[in-house]
Amino acid sequence: MNYHCSNCKEEISEKVYNYSKENYGKSLCRGCQKNDPNQKKESQKIEGSEGLSKKESRYKESMIKGRIAETLIEELFLSLGYNVFRYGMENTVPGVVRLLKDVGGDVADNIRRMPDFVIQNPTTNQIYFIEVKFRKDGNFDRTDKTIKDYPYENAYFIVVSKKHIKCITYKELQSGKEVSSSSRNWLGNRKEFELDKKTILNFCDFAKKFFECV
Repeated sequence: MNYHCSNCKEEISEKVYNYSKENYGKSLCRGCQKNDPNQKKESQKIEGSEGLSKKESRYKESMIKGRIAETLIEELFLSLGYNVFRYGMENTVPGVVRLLKDVGGDVADNIRRMPDFVIQNPTTNQIYFIEVKFRKDGNFDRTDKTIKDYPYENAYFIVVSKKHIKCITYKELQSGKEVSSSSRNWLGNRKEFELDKKTILNFCDFAKKFFECV
């Protein structure tokens, strides 16, 4: 039995015919299969799903980098004898991260902005809110979208980059101060925390290892 393309009438093999019937619902040669409108629509669907997966991939990558930075800072304070308590939204309200993805509103924004940690200085017993941010270029200022209408005015922002660990308060940000690659607001210079600078340098080396390919 001979098989022919229903579009161009070219003779086709039984194998091509069976494939075409199964995937296109009609008899098409290889050339007409490529130009079939249904095939183009399917390709667009695939491209669309790939675009969505890339967006999801970027979202997850950002979360992973943030969690690595948080873990570095948590271990740094623990190694110096601090009491460290995880306070962020994923710890206070388990599972809320996915729930709030792409959700707006005041309540959702306030939950997202919950500081990552509460730490206690073992010497003074003072307690501090700590928010950890990873910034590849080391830049962080009051224009950063994550601190718009930030509700915790007494929080400290620890900025982890590929080379440095720096610290700035919310009030300092609001006054116009900033963290940059050239600024000297090192975490070790914060008198409130009384941290060992050598230990901080060790954790800076860890940050370089973890983020060197970012």
